[in-house]
Amino acid sequence: MIAPLKTILLAEDDEVMALTLSRYLEKQNYKVITESSGNRIVEAVREHEPDAVILDVNLPGKDGFEVCREIRGFFDEPIIMLTARDEDIDQIIGLELGADDYIVKPAEPRLIHARLKAALRRGDTYNNFQARHDHASYGSFTINKSTRSVKLGEEEISLTTSDFDLLWLLVSNAGKIISRDDIQKNLRGIEHDGMDRSIDMKISRLRKRLQDDTEAPYRIKTVRGQGYLFNINGWD
Repeated sequence: MIAPLKTILLAEDDEVMALTLSRYLEKQNYKVITESSGNRIVEAVREHEPDAVILDVNLPGKDGFEVCREIRGFFDEPIIMLTARDEDIDQIIGLELGADDYIVKPAEPRLIHARLKAALRRGDTYNNFQARHDHASYGSFTINKSTRSVKLGEEEISLTTSDFDLLWLLVSNAGKIISRDDIQKNLRGIEHDGMDRSIDMKISRLRKRLQDDTEAPYRIKTVRGQGYLFNINGWD
């Protein structure tokens, strides 16, 4: 059976870039819907229900930040933001508003496509995980919430209750960055005060138990200044 085309909503007011990128994506077997005004994006997302949105920051009408904030309230699929401004604060704002990725222009269509594929892959993995509810497998790694068991290949990994809960939280957000504050709120119901190193210690223990590289972790990654990420591709 041929898989249905993924629909991409491209919000870009630069006509040349919009045409170039939409043609490139169509050649990669996507259905592309283009919009040039920020005032029409929210309605377009509701109408077309795209699989992802590529959203320029500097749109006429509502800017990309405002649009991102609005659509993230009802849209769970990937949002990739584009901007000509290479400033960290813009990237931080976009990510805090719920964007999945942030690309500085000018950028080749091939690069944008690669980042789009990665975002869609993370979304599909998360949706598949949600459908299974209580277990997940990535390569040699398996975790089961019902039996509270973890296996790496044929080896049963023994974890404390709190370490298992932390690992389950990371796995349930596989491919996405989860902050220390979110970890504290989910596991302990309190905010992270910036001084508590208990989460870092638990992460260190998990890495050792899961045979991660403690010098250059690739299974549970540290994203500086943001948090931790369970890498779905680190379990071959």
